[in-house]
Amino acid sequence: MSGTARLDRLLANLGYGSRNEIHQLVRFGAVVLDGVPAKDASTRIPLTDDLPARLYVDGEPLDPLSGVALMLHKPVGVTCSHKEAGALVYDLLPPRWRRRDPALSTVGRLDKETSGLLLLTDDGTLLHRIISPKKHVAKRYVATLARPLQGDEAARFASGTLMLEGETKPLAPAVMEMLSPTSARLSITEGRYHQVRRMFAAVGNHVEALHRDRIGALSLPADLGPGQYRQMSSTDVAAIFA
Repeated sequence: MSGTARLDRLLANLGYGSRNEIHQLVRFGAVVLDGVPAKDASTRIPLTDDLPARLYVDGEPLDPLSGVALMLHKPVGVTCSHKEAGALVYDLLPPRWRRRDPALSTVGRLDKETSGLLLLTDDGTLLHRIISPKKHVAKRYVATLARPLQGDEAARFASGTLMLEGETKPLAPAVMEMLSPTSARLSITEGRYHQVRRMFAAVGNHVEALHRDRIGALSLPADLGPGQYRQMSSTDVAAIFA
């Protein structure tokens, strides 16, 4: 990010409060830049990459600037929505993050009963690059099944001819690896509604548990527990398209 922004507008866009509330924070000495309390909320400051390490609000480092991308370990029972009833993925973030402008959005969705790697960003260009069918970004899932695999599922998924119930276009080829008689790892490049669950239903099985562990070459970190998130580095983002 480059350029400059008024301090009050920057903090308001990051969800810290209204313009008036930001002015109050400044008056109370709660906004500190390079170790010195800010004097004027209308001051323009350079939007440098190191700003979150230099600007503190109420004693805490500034949240990431716009253009942020997050990886989150989505737990079961949480919905990828801004509005639905019940627990939402956005509830796992600091409350002010829901007031950011531009807003954070999930990159695709995981259904309520699916866990695993979920990406969020306020960068519309990045979001569309990841979900674009032209990019063929693979998403890998581990499925726990109600019944033993029959042995022909991998070939059927790879054929490019499998049809889902209620659809008229066959699925793109997918790669399945058997992990045990009742579990499999499946990589898909599409994002149809409940696709993995419906694929196994199409071959006579039922998914009891589903977990996404990879997007592109970006794996869910082993030390990122359910409900936890972290900011993605440029290396993380590049791995999606590797």
